[in-house]
Amino acid sequence: MKLARTLRLDISDENVFEVPAPSGEWAISGGFEFSNWTETELKGKARQAFTNGWYSIESGGRASFVGVCKITDAELELMRKALAQTFVESYGAPDIDAAYPVAYEEIDQMCDMCEDFEENTLLMVSRTLTELGVEETYRSRAPQDASLEAFAVHGSVE
Repeated sequence: MKLARTLRLDISDENVFEVPAPSGEWAISGGFEFSNWTETELKGKARQAFTNGWYSIESGGRASFVGVCKITDAELELMRKALAQTFVESYGAPDIDAAYPVAYEEIDQMCDMCEDFEENTLLMVSRTLTELGVEETYRSRAPQDASLEAFAVHGSVE
């Protein structure tokens, strides 16, 4: 199985997200967070999270990039339970039994998407608010196409 981990290619996530995700955390799209939002809520760092932020299951932070990698069954189950607990604690789910199937589905959708990509593929998300709700589109950068120079600015320490 494959899932995605958050990536920090530079410090920009520190500046654009209210809660930036540390590099290396398991991630999903996280569009669920915006399901009842309107244009009035899309301001500042919240707009940035909505527009292109992946959701870290572990910290609840956001990242601009994620990378596809393998995940064990045991890790996958831990992430399902962690997300279900987050749904209870932060998003109003009545209990773990009600939240778990939703968490399972959210993570399963991300696993299904990641299966189509080679390991180390970079993924980016873009969201728009439409009359029908949140619309997500995804872009990818294959490992051989993704050079660090395309994403990071190098300089001298002097």
